Amino acid sequence: MAAIHLPRTIRIGGGVLNELPEALAAAGLSRPLIVTDGWIATCGILERVEALLRAAGMPARSFTGAVPDPTVASIEAGCAFLAEGAHDCVIGLGGGSPIDSAKMIAVKRDRPLAVRDLKVPHQEDAPGLPVVAIPTTAGTGSEATRVTIITDEETDEKMLCAGLAYLPQIALVDYELTLTKPARLTADTGIDSLVHAIEAYVSRLANPFADAMALSAMRLIWPNLPLACADPGNRAAREALMLGALQGGIAFSNSSVALVHGMSRPIGAHFHVAHGLSNAMLMPLVTAWSAPAAVPRYADCARAMGVAADGESDQAAVGRLVEALEQANADLSVPSPRAYGIERERWEALVPIMAAQALASGSPANNPRVPTQEEIEALYLQAWN
Repeated sequence: MAAIHLPRTIRIGGGVLNELPEALAAAGLSRPLIVTDGWIATCGILERVEALLRAAGMPARSFTGAVPDPTVASIEAGCAFLAEGAHDCVIGLGGGSPIDSAKMIAVKRDRPLAVRDLKVPHQEDAPGLPVVAIPTTAGTGSEATRVTIITDEETDEKMLCAGLAYLPQIALVDYELTLTKPARLTADTGIDSLVHAIEAYVSRLANPFADAMALSAMRLIWPNLPLACADPGNRAAREALMLGALQGGIAFSNSSVALVHGMSRPIGAHFHVAHGLSNAMLMPLVTAWSAPAAVPRYADCARAMGVAADGESDQAAVGRLVEALEQANADLSVPSPRAYGIERERWEALVPIMAAQALASGSPANNPRVPTQEEIEALYLQAWN
């Protein structure tokens, strides 16, 4: 059995951003707070959104203090900004960080709990302010998920917060917003969405609905990611990646992520590595380690991605999958932690803490092969090279 949760409204397609006022009006909303970051505030996208709303008689205030890997401090600043106005919804505009920030700001409005009190295993299901998600990257799938990730600056922990309260009510998925994104950002966010799809499919919480979304996401992302990296203006590839990211988000939100994400979050928190990049660093190694516990499932992924033929054995297909993931990292210039510049001594010193934080997130328990603390530590040590 599975419980499936989706945004109430998802509008998809090039130019769909222009339908924002109509989508708000249909939901009875008219006084939004926009949560975004400094880059979106200066590149023209925020100005466009504000103009759309103003023309529709929906003047908005904008909080531009969202930061990469949102912190407790940035969330508290956003909550204080929200309290200064009479808003009936929060729009998350940007990549995963602004959307995750918008989710927590909306949830925190009526809750006295500290952010650290909201991390898993706590589940927050009672609705806060409605969230409207407008992604400008094809990666996190945050526009369709019931999770948010906030960093505790005091402990360098990326806290996973989960529950229906974080699920956006409206998502506007407009691939045209990604046409100007550079190759590095395209690669990192694209790999993130691919990992979402693969982990959702092999997860112990997989279900037929999430499976369908995950396999479709893999078919869209794998062939189109290198095309979009090579030619940022490739509209067909951009559209496929945006849809794949959405489907990957739907898949893992209704299944789960697993060991790659569990191990990736501490790398981002302690070493400030972009989330998609830290996923990519780990994906081939963790896949090879996990695959013996779910060979047919990983073989399905290989066939969906087109890296294995239908007639090949499952074992051969899994081998091709691991090879393809390693080759993709090489083609997309994904560094190891060592090549990224992380000092070995600091990495090794933090391995026990990172392993404990990975386990505490709950994600490794959904992996087909469930690791111990010692096994996660060993994988971290292997990953550094």
